[in-house]
Amino acid sequence: MYMRPLNPIADGPALHAIFGNPDCCTWLPDPAFPDVKTTIAKLKSWTDGFEATSWTIAQTEDGPAIGRISLYNIGRDPNVWEAACMVAPAARGQNFAARGLSYAIGFLFATTTARRVYADIDPDNHASLKTFEKLGFTREGQLRGEWETHIGIRDSVIYGLLRTDPRPDITPHPSIIA
Repeated sequence: MYMRPLNPIADGPALHAIFGNPDCCTWLPDPAFPDVKTTIAKLKSWTDGFEATSWTIAQTEDGPAIGRISLYNIGRDPNVWEAACMVAPAARGQNFAARGLSYAIGFLFATTTARRVYADIDPDNHASLKTFEKLGFTREGQLRGEWETHIGIRDSVIYGLLRTDPRPDITPHPSIIA
C-alpha cells in the first residue's frame, strides 16, 4: 500500500469510482457526483480549502487511487481535527482505511500540536464504525437528528482519540510518496 498527497486532477478520475458511486456515498451529506468533472472540482475545493492533510491510497507506487484519507480542522479549535476515509468497493476488506488512517493520525500527532482527532459517523455505517474502533477511538456519544442528508435526517456517532490514548499498531504501514 502506498500513500501520496492527493492531487485532485490526477487522482480525480480514479476516485470517481467512489464519489460517483451511489452506494459509496450513502452516508455522505450529498449524493454521488454525476461525473468526473464534478468529482475533481469537489476534491479541489476540499484540498484548497479546509483539508490541510489529504492523501490518496494506491496499491502500487504509481498506481491509480483506490481511496482517500483526510484530516482537517474546521477552525473551532486548532488542536481538534476530524478524520475521514473512503475506499473503492473493489479494494475493501484489505485494511487500507485502517492502515492509512493510522499513519495519517500518527503523522498529525507528530507534526502538530493536535490533542484530539474525532470521527463523525452515521450509525448505520458499520464498516466505518469498525475501522475507527480498530484504531483505538472511543465512542463518545450519539447526536440525534444531526445531519440533513440526501437520504433524510440522520444521527451522528462521535468517536474520539486523544494524543495520549493508546493506539494499536496497525501494520504494515503504508509507503509514503512525497
